[in-house]
Amino acid sequence: MPEISRFFGIIIRMFVEVGAVHHMPHFHAYYQGQAAVSGISPVELIAGELPRAQRRLVEAWAELRQRELLDDWNRLQAGQSAVPIAPLQ
Repeated sequence: MPEISRFFGIIIRMFVEVGAVHHMPHFHAYYQGQAAVSGISPVELIAGELPRAQRRLVEAWAELRQRELLDDWNRLQAGQSAVPIAPLQ
């Protein structure tokens, strides 16, 4: 699963199987052995769990980078590589 960003110990990845049907654009966030899946539009937790502070950081980052996340989702759907997205600083 390609890593598209990393910040404050949080790793953001996105994976799409070309030709497979996915219900909605989403990404995966990992932090110290915990994982969450978040929708891109709207930005919302779909599955999993992160500590509250890290979840809020992921949500803020995703709101700021929503267009880039959707662009990466579309690239992956088309069989192309994702482009790294700037982290929170």
